[in-house]
Amino acid sequence: MHIPDGYLSPATCAAAYAITVPFWVVAFKRVERLLHTRMVPLLAVFSAFSFVIMMFNLPLPGGTTGHAVGVAVAAIVLGPSAAMVAISIALLIQAVFFGDGGITTYAANCFNMAVAGSLVAYWSYVLIAGKCALDSPRRVVAAAIAGYLALNVAALLTAIEFGVQPLFFHDAAGMPLYAPYPLSIALPAMMIGHLAIAGVAELVISGGLVAYLQRANPELLAGSMPSVTSARAAVVNSTRRLWCWLAGLMLLSPLGLIAAGTAWGEWGGWGADDFAGAQIRQQMLQASGGVAPPATVPSGLERLASVWRAPIPDYAPAFLHDLYVGYIVSAVMGAGLIVLLLLLIGKWVGRQSAEF
Repeated sequence: MHIPDGYLSPATCAAAYAITVPFWVVAFKRVERLLHTRMVPLLAVFSAFSFVIMMFNLPLPGGTTGHAVGVAVAAIVLGPSAAMVAISIALLIQAVFFGDGGITTYAANCFNMAVAGSLVAYWSYVLIAGKCALDSPRRVVAAAIAGYLALNVAALLTAIEFGVQPLFFHDAAGMPLYAPYPLSIALPAMMIGHLAIAGVAELVISGGLVAYLQRANPELLAGSMPSVTSARAAVVNSTRRLWCWLAGLMLLSPLGLIAAGTAWGEWGGWGADDFAGAQIRQQMLQASGGVAPPATVPSGLERLASVWRAPIPDYAPAFLHDLYVGYIVSAVMGAGLIVLLLLLIGKWVGRQSAEF
């Protein structure tokens, strides 16, 4: 679901930023007072969890791959506003440092996964869980359904953004300028795999983590993030345990390399390199209902695809020759960058508060 640079038109990207920025502003304002407190580790651990869990690629029909996001658990524990901030930070680190998602398409990716995903997950969970006890099995079911719905809503929005490109943005001959496949191909190509497999993974992760928190850290399920501040010491202790679990996931992250193929619509985002390669073109054809991509790379896609070159593309550090070790190192680096960024934001917020 990480849309690369070049697959959305500048107009679409601008619209995505215009829609997403107000959500970012409101979300940041709501969590601003917590960003210079000991609650920062809680934000960091769920942001890092989302970063790492998205590295676990799952095989989907058509030879493509997908992944969970971890947005439901973030929304349940942190509340929707803090979850938007946490997931957006994870997506920012992925885009800037690892080339997973584009810079021009960053707002679109955040709207799909961080904004819409958080809102759908949170309100689904609240409506289904109701006022039942924190240790009720109903909360596990609510979390599982919330995760499934959130991931598939994000996938649906992504498919629509891909699918409208050839409809609205094409040259005089009718050739697409950006993403080449229409809605009739994009929707089933994206949704079948996410409804059947990736959404189920998010369901299991969301329900399983809430079941774990019910036993280990029920205070984290007491409500959205602000209401937990009175139990700050317990929260800090709980994040240590969560970081231990996350460290284990980092070590297992190379399992995400087992799934062959590329996520539908991502295809690297390197323009002509992908469209010219026979193997990639075959993958695109197979994953798109037997419809071949254009013979040449769409001109707009080619122009925008090289807007940003990530220093560590595909989670493969150049200084490491072992792909699996490089994947683990990338997971650790990503989590570290998330923590560093949140600490810097927290310090800046603290200084601003002190001045006023």
